[in-house]
Amino acid sequence: MPVSIRRLIVALTLSCALVAGAGATACAGSGGSATKDTAAVAAAVAATPSPSTTAEKQRLSKTRFVANASLAAGATYQWIVKPWKAGKFKKGVKGRRLALIKAGVAGAFAYNRLKAASRNAKGDPTLSKAIGPLTAGIDALKGLPAKLRKGKSTDDTVGSFDDIINQVKDAGKSAGAKVTDKVPSTSQLSGG
Repeated sequence: MPVSIRRLIVALTLSCALVAGAGATACAGSGGSATKDTAAVAAAVAATPSPSTTAEKQRLSKTRFVANASLAAGATYQWIVKPWKAGKFKKGVKGRRLALIKAGVAGAFAYNRLKAASRNAKGDPTLSKAIGPLTAGIDALKGLPAKLRKGKSTDDTVGSFDDIINQVKDAGKSAGAKVTDKVPSTSQLSGG
């Protein structure tokens, strides 16, 4: 795969800057330059916000859970359930192949976001208890996007995605984290 000249120039420039910076820091000796740089880095690290209390960590994990689960629900409904209900996955229907490819990509995205949501749920005790039983169901979705792309057993596959999404929504609602459908953008789908 050819690499563009622009990328090579940027990489070379950054490498030279890093080497020159490391050399200047190492040559600073016992002067104040190295300690000033270290102090500046320490101040920057100290200035970055991070949740300090348990309540803040729990609130952030709930927020992340809702965001990830909402994206998974939106992708599942928009590109898997809705076309299935419209009959786009049936053999002989015009646009079937494209609908199945979109459903496969959306399924992979939904699986990725559901895994992230289950990791986020571990930060909140109530949410963790509600989502805990669903982790096996989420793990079972791993191979289903490939089945969707190939057009194999679409009824069962769509049903599996829809069931898991509804169970995650119910679990979130019971833990005080309401999940609503949020359709992801195309760049979010392709970026994961």
